[in-house]
Amino acid sequence: MVFKLGSEPLSEFYNIELTRAALKLVTEVRPIQPGQQVLISGDTASDLRVMQAVAGAVYAVGGVPTLVWYPTAPEPMLPPPAPLQQAVTAAQVWIDFAIGYQLYSPAYQAAIDAGCIYVCLTGMDVDMLVRTVGRVNYTPMKQMAKRLYAMSQAAEKVHVTAPAGTDLWMTVDKAGDAFWEEPPAVGGYPQMLGGQSGFMAIREQYEGVLVFDGCLWPPADLGLLRTPVRLTLKNGVIQKIEGGAEAVTFERWLDSFHHPHARLMDHACYGFNPGVPRPTGRILEDERVFGCMQFGLGATAYGSPVHTDGVCLNASVWLDDVQIEENGRYIHPDLAALCREMGVAGY
Repeated sequence: MVFKLGSEPLSEFYNIELTRAALKLVTEVRPIQPGQQVLISGDTASDLRVMQAVAGAVYAVGGVPTLVWYPTAPEPMLPPPAPLQQAVTAAQVWIDFAIGYQLYSPAYQAAIDAGCIYVCLTGMDVDMLVRTVGRVNYTPMKQMAKRLYAMSQAAEKVHVTAPAGTDLWMTVDKAGDAFWEEPPAVGGYPQMLGGQSGFMAIREQYEGVLVFDGCLWPPADLGLLRTPVRLTLKNGVIQKIEGGAEAVTFERWLDSFHHPHARLMDHACYGFNPGVPRPTGRILEDERVFGCMQFGLGATAYGSPVHTDGVCLNASVWLDDVQIEENGRYIHPDLAALCREMGVAGY
């Protein structure tokens, strides 16, 4: 990643702000109740300062924190060490900071089946926690997520363009997506960092061109993109991958899994966290660059062994014939009002 200041690795960096952000995480983002068993996991690529601060905040509000730290896996979604695999079924809340995240993994599924709330905060360091949680007005940002989901699900078609060349059409699946709806009263479910929303598109009905010009990860060899990666889609499947050396790296990695659904589109999301003005190479926040569209491919619901995410910057979006976003700026009146409440510059 590129450090903006060069002081982020120091233990004193944002030390005071970190405490406040960690407390906000466990009171506003994922409220922890007294007595709740909270598992906090990370790998050796995680920021241990964040893990320790969040553990302290959990304990301060009456929760029972347990930290698990283990070697970094080469890819996300791989089975974790056996002790962590066992621990997730006993936790009521699991906060995952690992770079090799556990979302969609066997451990994740075991945790959800056991009634655990899985909070994916992959790769979150001190800088990210302060910017995307500590300094953000979370209430209107959560309202923005709900409004975008409702508006999108009410449409028949979603059309996305962007300056780098994206020109993509999607058909909305009226069945909806439980990921963006209110969580169940009983049972386990996943929770992501705020500043993102989406809709359910029919996987086999993505048509057109999708250009990633912000970031693309995994594979581990990518992240921030130096040159765009251009995908041509038909019936939701990637037909062609074009670009420079990074496009070649991506195609070789994707095809190494030899699975028919590795090239099938999986989801589309809006990004709007005011604390993320530009990509950094950390996928968790890059998916939430304000004004971006983020796309996942590799349909894990169909058995794909791989899932990856890419970001399209400065998006323009139409829901049927109504434009809601123009070059990365939300222009629909309802959304613009929420942006003003969030304190986004220019609104």
